[in-house]
Amino acid sequence: MSALLGALALLAIWATPVSASGTIRVALAESLRAAEVQGTDIEVRPLPEAAASIWRADIVRAAWTGPGIEVEGRRASVFQLRSLHPMRVNGREYAPVLDLVGSGGGIAIVNELPLEEYVVGVVRAEAGERWPAEALRAQAIVARTYGAYHRIIGAGRPYHVVASTAHQQYAGRVPSTSPVWAAVQETAGQVLRWQGELFPAFYHTESGGLTEDPRLVFSARNMPALKPIVCPFSVGSPHFYWSLELRLDDLSQLLRRQGVDLGTVTSVEVTERTASMRAVAITVRGTRGAARVRGNDFRRIVGYDSLKSTWFAVAQDSKAVRFSGRGYGHGVGLCQWGAKGMAEQGYTAQQILDFYYPGAVLGVLDGR
Repeated sequence: MSALLGALALLAIWATPVSASGTIRVALAESLRAAEVQGTDIEVRPLPEAAASIWRADIVRAAWTGPGIEVEGRRASVFQLRSLHPMRVNGREYAPVLDLVGSGGGIAIVNELPLEEYVVGVVRAEAGERWPAEALRAQAIVARTYGAYHRIIGAGRPYHVVASTAHQQYAGRVPSTSPVWAAVQETAGQVLRWQGELFPAFYHTESGGLTEDPRLVFSARNMPALKPIVCPFSVGSPHFYWSLELRLDDLSQLLRRQGVDLGTVTSVEVTERTASMRAVAITVRGTRGAARVRGNDFRRIVGYDSLKSTWFAVAQDSKAVRFSGRGYGHGVGLCQWGAKGMAEQGYTAQQILDFYYPGAVLGVLDGR
């Protein structure tokens, strides 16, 4: 590419208005004390600053100084990074633009990119590339709906979604040869609506055979009244059944770190369940007292990847507590392994979505 063409291309990137580009802002990381972005000929622009303060670099190292960010001795509230080439964070490539912004007492690395390109990165991260095409199409529609909903409710924030299980995982830049691109392009702009409005189309890894009413798990606005669904399609998944053994001393420390100091834990009991048998409340007793902990909070404290769901039974002895459970995730909405099973049995993406989101209607995203 000639210098003139490169300059024109960069000018075109800068000139594209956000309101017309259909972009979404994704936090790749939050609350960092230090951050590093690698690339080729990255344009670094402090905001708000004069044009004379713009410079170029192949590696951008930032430090949180509170309440601002410092890069190469310059301080600003935001540093905007643009390049004609992909930029790298922790070894993964991302399309321009990247912003370094203050968030949560540290730095957030924010990737701004077209919504459809973001959906490609989500589908690859959440479902992979080897799943049946109809399962990938269903995942694309759900991921787009979830992202578009959060783009609306987060319109006034530095970013709309986080690239983690807190919202949706996001793989960054995906090669054009990936089959995920076809799934996204074939469903371009398609979203689910509940009573005419976008809604948080939650999904999870594995239902364990029964999904959950979202109103029992989340308190988000515009929460649809989805009924629990018996799901027979994911029985063969590696997460349908699981078990976890946790030493009582280790559980005591985990609770203490979250401000629940009961001394040494002596017993754990599920004291309230939903209709789908997921734990609503857990009573933990220790040498210094007892506490009632919400099921979702207990799972967070133990670790989402260790205690895979709140659908479990408890047994224990004097040294350890043992959890025998089903499913992986909160159980709301689409079961990813169930969608895979349905696709393998010949169900279409539309049929998969109708099954997991009864009452929702497939439509097209406005103003995309």
